[in-house]
Formats: sequence, structure tokens, C-alpha cells
Amino acid sequence: MSGAILGPTFQDLATNVNRNISDLSLIFVSRASGFLGGSVVGGILIDHMNHFLLLGVSLWASTLILALIPFCKTATLLVVVMSLFGVAFGILDTGVNVLILALWGDKGAPHMQALHFSFALGAFLAPLLAKVALGTTASEANHTEPDFHPVALNQSLEVNSEVLLGVPDNLNLMWAYVSIGTYIFVVSFFLFGLFFKKRSRHGKSAVSTQRSRRAKYHKALLCLLFLFFFFYVGAEVTYGSYIFSFATTHVGMEESEAAGLNSIFWGTFAACRGLAIFFAACLRPATMIVLSNISSLASSLFLVLFDKSPLCLWIATSVYGASMATTFPSGISWLEQYTSISGKSAAFFVIGGCLGDMAIPAVIGILQGQYPDLPILLYTCLVSAIFTGILFPVMYKLATLPLAHQRKAHRSRGDQKALPSPSGL
Repeated sequence: MSGAILGPTFQDLATNVNRNISDLSLIFVSRASGFLGGSVVGGILIDHMNHFLLLGVSLWASTLILALIPFCKTATLLVVVMSLFGVAFGILDTGVNVLILALWGDKGAPHMQALHFSFALGAFLAPLLAKVALGTTASEANHTEPDFHPVALNQSLEVNSEVLLGVPDNLNLMWAYVSIGTYIFVVSFFLFGLFFKKRSRHGKSAVSTQRSRRAKYHKALLCLLFLFFFFYVGAEVTYGSYIFSFATTHVGMEESEAAGLNSIFWGTFAACRGLAIFFAACLRPATMIVLSNISSLASSLFLVLFDKSPLCLWIATSVYGASMATTFPSGISWLEQYTSISGKSAAFFVIGGCLGDMAIPAVIGILQGQYPDLPILLYTCLVSAIFTGILFPVMYKLATLPLAHQRKAHRSRGDQKALPSPSGL
């Protein structure tokens, strides 16, 4: 919820610092940059600190930062605070993935799917908390009134230019962030409890077991998974971000229909992540990745071929959202079967996904502006599906190649033992 609350409260934050939305879009870049740095820091610290302690401290930091965000009265301070939140969130994202691998190893596929389902569930609940449960205030309505006076705004900016912190006019904005921060604060005590209970027994044995297993092509697998997550996360975020504008401008849908299309993408995405908890108990991670790749390739090709059809857009969007749900957690669980994943290794491929999140939507936004008549969004999804469809077989072959050589060696030894010895002849 903490990561998804920015979207539904973005307009309120802009009003709180007396800026337009376009002037405040830098906070998305600052949060992504902080997340990138936090992933690197978290990958280093998780190898040298107790996992529960690091995650508990990160949750405390997130609580303080979330409580501070609605009180920021200048855009500069808000950008800085949002960057700090990105650092804390990056540490958490890397740390929880490594923690599950440390606790369950290659048997943790259902737990990994449950973790990422909780991400999707939080993203679904955050807008409901911000706009439905807490509602709107009169300040939001006043912000959209036509009798807006720029001169008065400039005077207020001059008077309050030195005010960095203050109680927001929209109290619902404050309560949205404080509520999520309070929930995070409560959860942190469970992690600290686990830290004091299990810090020496389970942690050391798990780490020693993880370090003893390393694939022959460990670094090559990490680099390929870096590229795999770059295209996967980039396509996922790009489609979720641009499908609304694509449906209204290219297909000619009404805004209400386009909003429903966006909802069905994330709805099927969250639902399939929930179902994947049970599927992961009976299906191998490689099987789930192959099924996801086939579904995303088929649905993106369907979107390209019938890009003007609203009915096809509804069907293919549902399938595409479902096909993208299990890839990231399945990729981590699959790699853990062949090589140990340390904090630095996890940070490396998380950075790949973060870079895809930053780069691909930005490039598509530029290309879509230059070629408005072409379905650039759909082409991107198809190309990304092709790349991920090619990369995974290469990764699988690279991971299983040493095992194939071992089987051949065992067979040759068995054949030699089966042959009669010269003395027997």
C-alpha cells in the first residue's frame, strides 16, 4: 500500500505544495532513483545483517517518512522526502525476497508467490483507502473551481516561501498516509519479535547452506535474469500506465470504459498472483514461466493484430494481465533451484526490473508522441514478450548444462562398470 498510495494522492500532494501536476512529476523520478539506490544498499546490508532486524528498521524508517510526506509544504522538500522513501522501499523489496529464499530455499515458490500477491493486493487497496474509505474534502473541489487567481497564489507563495512543514488543508491526505504508516509500524514489531527469537539458530544455518551451492555459470545467469526482468517489468509497468490513454485516443473508448480496462488489467494481475500461491505448490517455477511467456506472447500478438477492436482489447488485456502475474516471483524461485541468491545477487536483478520500470515507459512516451497513429504500446509489449520468450530458454539451457554433463559422466562410469574386466575374460 505504501508504494501505491502516491498515485491516487498525487493531485492532493500537488495542491498541498501549491504546484501543478506537471510541475511535480519529478517525485516519480526521485522515488525511482531512491528505489534504485535502496536496492543496492539493501543487497549489501542483507548479507551482513540479520534479515529481520534490517527489515524492521526499514519499516520504521518508512513509517516516519510516510508520516512526514503530507506535512511537506514545498515541492523541493517533497521530492527529497519521496527519494528517501524510495531508498527504504528498495531495501524492503530486496530484503523480503532474500528473506524468503533464506528461510525456504528452493522450496519457497508458494511463499514467494504469496509475497508478491501481497504487493498486488496492497496496490489494489491503496486507492480504496485514499479515495473511498476516507473520501474527498472541500479543498479538492475548490482546487478545480474556475475562479482561480494566480496572483493570490503567487502572493501566498511569497509569504510562505520559507515554510517547509505544516498541517495539510486536506486532512484526509494526512490520514491516508498516517493510516498506512501506522499499519507498517505495527507490522515492524512482528519482525523485531522474530529477530529476538530466531536471530542465531535459523539464520546462520540457512546462510551457510545457501553459500555452499553455486552454479557454474552463476554470473551469466544473473546477467540474463537482469535482462529478463528489464523487459518484463518494463512491459508490465508500461501497459498499466498507458493503456488508459491508448484506449481513449487510439481505440476511441470513453473514459469510463478505459478506466474499466485499466482496472481489469490490474484485477486479473492480482487475482492470478493469488491463485499462483496454490499453483506453485504443484507446478515447477519453470513451467509457470513458460506458461506465462506463451500467454503474454499470444495476447500481445492478438492485441497487435486487432488493435482497433474494443472487444479484442478487453479479452487480450485480461489475458495479458493474468500472464504477467507470476513471472517475477517464479523467476526468483527458478534461479534459486540452481544457484544461491545472496543479497547482492537479488539487488542486481531487482535493479534490472527497476531500470526497465524507468526506461521503457519513458521511451514509449516519447515514441508515442512522435508516431501517434501507430500502436507503439502494443508493439512494445510484443517485442518484450519475444525477448523474454527467447531469454528464458537460454537461461534454462545454461543452468541445466552442468547437470547434463554430470548425467553423461555417470552413465559412462556405469557402462564401464558393466563391462567385464580383462582378468575375468
